[in-house]
Amino acid sequence: MLNNWLFKHIDNSSLVIFRIIFGLLCFLESVGAIFTGWIKRTLIDPDFTFNFIGFEFLQPLPGNGMYYYYAIMGVFGLLIMVGYKYRFSMFAFAIMWSATYLMQKSSYNNHYYLLMLLSSIMVFLPAHKYASVDAKLNPEIKSYSMPQWCRWVIILQLFIVYTYASIAKLYPDWLDTTVIEYMMKGKKDYILVGDFLQQKWLHYILAYGGILFDGLIIPLLLFKPTRKYAFMASIFFHLFNSVIFQIGIFPYLSLAFSLFFFPSEKIQMLFLKNKPYYTLHDVVIPKLRTPLIIVFLIYFVIQIGLPLRHHFIGDNVLWTEEGHRLSWRMMLRVKSGQTSFWVKDHATEKRTKVNLNNYLSTKQKRSVRTKPDVMWQFAQRLKQKYKEDGQDVSIYVKSKVSINGKPYKTFINPDIDIANVEWNTFKHSNWILPSKEE
Repeated sequence: MLNNWLFKHIDNSSLVIFRIIFGLLCFLESVGAIFTGWIKRTLIDPDFTFNFIGFEFLQPLPGNGMYYYYAIMGVFGLLIMVGYKYRFSMFAFAIMWSATYLMQKSSYNNHYYLLMLLSSIMVFLPAHKYASVDAKLNPEIKSYSMPQWCRWVIILQLFIVYTYASIAKLYPDWLDTTVIEYMMKGKKDYILVGDFLQQKWLHYILAYGGILFDGLIIPLLLFKPTRKYAFMASIFFHLFNSVIFQIGIFPYLSLAFSLFFFPSEKIQMLFLKNKPYYTLHDVVIPKLRTPLIIVFLIYFVIQIGLPLRHHFIGDNVLWTEEGHRLSWRMMLRVKSGQTSFWVKDHATEKRTKVNLNNYLSTKQKRSVRTKPDVMWQFAQRLKQKYKEDGQDVSIYVKSKVSINGKPYKTFINPDIDIANVEWNTFKHSNWILPSKEE
């Protein structure tokens, strides 16, 4: 029964068009990082990057290497778009994007994470079977259909993303619009709309509209009577985010997902008029169906489980940041910190304050002032540097943090040498003080 449902073939117009748009967006994201200066600020100017813990071997290429790296990713994006050597191009882009995502956290973004996941999923999808160079060069692979699971794997991933994003907003500072108000204060100088964005009534619309949109958009797109209205709401929602928050390709990628919700015959009539519409609904069960099902089952168990891990770590994730990443906790708080690092020389017992400007870029300093894992990583680097200079030292941190404009509170235990403790990915670090600490 399950096999019949998963492997029943349906028209593949939506996947074909999505591949074209997805490849174009991959290209634009890659070359955009070059021309906007993002690569220079994030990967070239800093002496090192704060990678995801466990991926210390991933560091930017020397010199102008990262410009070439992103240019190559852009080429792969174009190859995905036209469907040339699709499997290889998609795999190569997924690997390269994942590597650059994991090598730095100063520009952490849930959208980058989603692109990493989607790139990996797309490797498995037969998106090159029509309107592609591959199908032109090798007519034997041409197909007008795809297994039904190809559509639902995208929909399920989106449902997880939006549902967790909605649930994460259900906390007091979001519900009383404190977060939205602080976000919009930074937009007050926007031409034409700056003053409008400061209106309290608008903050309530954005706060509760965000919860409702994230929580309901997937069911409303799946339900035929509400699909058209949900799509219109999506256009407004994502274009608003694109203009106000300037978050790159994500709004347009999100709109492209709508292809999987509308009837495939409409997609075919709009975009692929010369393509025959597939109506046979054959069930074609592949030889590797069991490994395929197991791989995606494990994948989605992880996707559902990761955003829940902060409940088992303890304390408030908004404060500790433990379990914050990879959990679809999007634009939930405004956080600022006053943090200093102190080095104690064991031989002389002398304490010296570290000048962060000697080690970190402006963007890195913002991270190291509020994020405990980045503080821990910086302490490890400091200790290693002093060790290379022949000094045995301890690293102490004095840090006060404010969330959503509330009074600053002591964040890190100043009496603990954080360079001499282990990082626990799935456990609470006791040197992070409780959120109720005064």
